[in-house]
Amino acid sequence: MTRTATRKATRGATRVAAGALAVGTVLAMTATPAMAHTRLTGSDPKKNSSVASPQQIELTYTDSIRLPRVILSDESGRQRQTGKAEAVDNKVTLPISGTLANGKYTVGWRVVSADGHPVTGSYSFTVEGSSGGAGTSTAPSAQPAAPAPAPSPSNASATEESDGGSSGWLWIGLIALIGAAAAGAVAWLRRSRTSQG
Repeated sequence: MTRTATRKATRGATRVAAGALAVGTVLAMTATPAMAHTRLTGSDPKKNSSVASPQQIELTYTDSIRLPRVILSDESGRQRQTGKAEAVDNKVTLPISGTLANGKYTVGWRVVSADGHPVTGSYSFTVEGSSGGAGTSTAPSAQPAAPAPAPSPSNASATEESDGGSSGWLWIGLIALIGAAAAGAVAWLRRSRTSQG
């Protein structure tokens, strides 16, 4: 193979590697927003706060959500009789019927983010100075409030949460694809050099 042919082969391999890198960069930049599942940014009552008996629970998320499920449980794990959780854009509201008695309560929630991934979490607050007695509650729940996963460092304001997404696998696949393209370009370049000698 002549020097001109070798230069052309080298330029071709460089173009392949640069193209793979460019495609990987574009995919990474455009995929990030789609994989950013919603997260809880605020709640009323707030996490670990002490309040009078609230009339409702309000949860605010980063994005619009759907299919909300919210469970309010007392210290013994019994679910409190409340209304149905309603979602409007990025807010979920759960009405509370009656007056909550003094004590610690846990709010467990599950919503589906706009990208279709379920996101769950929970937090607690305390009712103090309530005039309510023991209050009404359902029988001990067969399905307790959502478990409390490890705190999310990106959600400083409100809760512990987890998501059901698998975006990590997408990143691993993307990195493997870029690596394979670069390895193919290097192998092709070596083969071109070997065939010239």
